[in-house]
Amino acid sequence: MATISAYETANGRRYRVRYRKPDRTQTDKRGFKTKREAELFASSVEVAKARGEFIDATAARATIGVLGAEWLATQTHLKPSTARSIESAWRVHVEPVWGGRAVADVRHSEVQTWVTRLARTKSATTAKRAHGILSSILQRAEKDRRVATNAARGVNLPRKKARKHIYLSHNQVDALASNAGEQATLVRFLAYTGLRWGEATALRVRDLDLLRLRASVVENAVRVGGRIVVGTPKSHRSRSVPIPQFLAESVSRLCEGKSRDALLFGDGGYYVRPPSSQSGWFERAVRATMAADVSFERVTPHDLRHTTASLAISAGANVKAVQRMLGHASAAMTLDIYADLFDDDLDAVGAALNHAAGAATVGRMWANGRESTAVS
Repeated sequence: MATISAYETANGRRYRVRYRKPDRTQTDKRGFKTKREAELFASSVEVAKARGEFIDATAARATIGVLGAEWLATQTHLKPSTARSIESAWRVHVEPVWGGRAVADVRHSEVQTWVTRLARTKSATTAKRAHGILSSILQRAEKDRRVATNAARGVNLPRKKARKHIYLSHNQVDALASNAGEQATLVRFLAYTGLRWGEATALRVRDLDLLRLRASVVENAVRVGGRIVVGTPKSHRSRSVPIPQFLAESVSRLCEGKSRDALLFGDGGYYVRPPSSQSGWFERAVRATMAADVSFERVTPHDLRHTTASLAISAGANVKAVQRMLGHASAAMTLDIYADLFDDDLDAVGAALNHAAGAATVGRMWANGRESTAVS
């Protein structure tokens, strides 16, 4: 139990509360002007310990800078590209503002003001990433009982504007591939298998089974800080992707003269570098295609992945098959991303309901002994 003792100061009598923390170490708090205030504090400490809500004042003085560095060191599960973006956001946007602040001194209103200001000059993605880092640090502090609540929880975040999906037709894919020259097979491969850029450029000859028309996606190559890092696919899961028959011959030619460990796309041991948005072979192919077809919109390599989904669904593939091909975590995720591709299904639902309602109405009319000229 806590003990209360009085002591004299230049400003009069004050009271000190001595108590034990949950770890059984002893500490005290002084400066109470009345014994009643000291008693109330002592009671609150005992209640907080009993409820598991005790906050150690010493632990609460830890700074965001110190706890943030500790939190970053635990993010070893992140993909290299994600880890780099997190580290950059911490260094540029979070640490300069919050690094010197004690976790107990962070206020919800301050976090809201910071996020709002950040969103005015930076993208919604940047603002949300920075907030996510601060919130994760404070959440860790809450679980460690450094603070009672996470001050970053419940902050209003900017909405991220979804980029419009661009879907190419079979003819447009063919035109783009023709303008890509030596990379024509890569363009068609991306548009008809749905692989991400890093997954396609990490493919090795051994990953192909042209008899079964399958490609095994087991690695992903991404550029991180000027170098290419090879790891697992985005979902951390390998998958088997179908290769259309018409692509088999051109893919087979790429395998000729290569060992099983050689890369399918690219020269020797080097990965094909992601094409620049301003220059490079992909941009030249896009410009040439746009010049010949006014309906052709500017596309990125990732739009070819969207094109795969569109062409597969148009060909009658079910959403579960598309999910497996694209490597999404669930069919629900595929439906959320490509909901616009299922508008025709909604029309079919409406037509089916209209037919069913009409048939039911006619049935009731005949059951009542009345003729009907209604057309179902």
